[in-house]
Amino acid sequence: MVRANGAVSLRELARVVQTSEVTVRRDVRALEAEGLLDRRHGGAVLPGGFTRESGFPQKSHLATAEKTAIADLAASFVQEGEAIVVGAGTTTQELARRLARVSGLTVVTNSLLVAQALAHANRVEVVMTGGTLRGSNYALVGSGAEQSLQGLRVSRAFLSGSGLTAERGMSTSNMLSASVDRALVQAAAEVVVLADHTKLGTDTMFQTVPTELITRLVTDEPPAHDDRAATELQALADQGVQIAVAGASENPGGDQVPARRQQRRDVPLPGPRRGQVPGGGPGLRTTTAHGEQPPGGERPRVADLRRR
Repeated sequence: MVRANGAVSLRELARVVQTSEVTVRRDVRALEAEGLLDRRHGGAVLPGGFTRESGFPQKSHLATAEKTAIADLAASFVQEGEAIVVGAGTTTQELARRLARVSGLTVVTNSLLVAQALAHANRVEVVMTGGTLRGSNYALVGSGAEQSLQGLRVSRAFLSGSGLTAERGMSTSNMLSASVDRALVQAAAEVVVLADHTKLGTDTMFQTVPTELITRLVTDEPPAHDDRAATELQALADQGVQIAVAGASENPGGDQVPARRQQRRDVPLPGPRRGQVPGGGPGLRTTTAHGEQPPGGERPRVADLRRR
């Protein structure tokens, strides 16, 4: 009914399926956790609109397996002795838990959850921004947070958000959070976006990172039926974003890989990236976690990764 009409009320759902609104509300929560719809007061709508931001308790239970796989893969890009910034979010919180093992790391963050995850990591230095605490996601926002980032320069920024499209880049539903994320981006030489497949194709109110500033996207493998996510991945790759897919079911050689092993698929732009000198880099290429080229020199597209 949501797919046919765009929205539906709990009362109408209860009437159609001949059950109570309490039962319908529970089922709608379960469907939202799977990314199939978004709850609204008294009803539900299709995901992917200009949605309001969910609170931390709700976000922390969404796509937990995907976030874990994404965090595992994203951590592999961080090297000892680096200085990075990590934004607020449940996925970046998972990343922070894995960064506790990286020696000599300096992490700048506006997230209390990220700082808490690293609080007992003796080999990691944590630098927190100033700002005003935003209780819904335990993040520091406002002019104090933005001013504390002025003059900062680090190698990479790891950010998450509410939605990601090739046309508009990453976005969020809160203006204050968006402003701090933009300041984090300005402080980094590279920007790595962490987003599970449910956020692909979703557009929210405030742009945080335009597509041309995103160096790499770390995501999970979209389900076979999710054409929207696969299409968005290909569009992002066509615009120069390197795509790293966590939890792919096959390696480049076609051999089956156990689900627990994470394979990295980097898909750069097939041609010079915007702002680069033509001829400065290779074409479309897929690498494994160890950097080898796939056998036969074939250059798979993102759609092929989804089918695998």
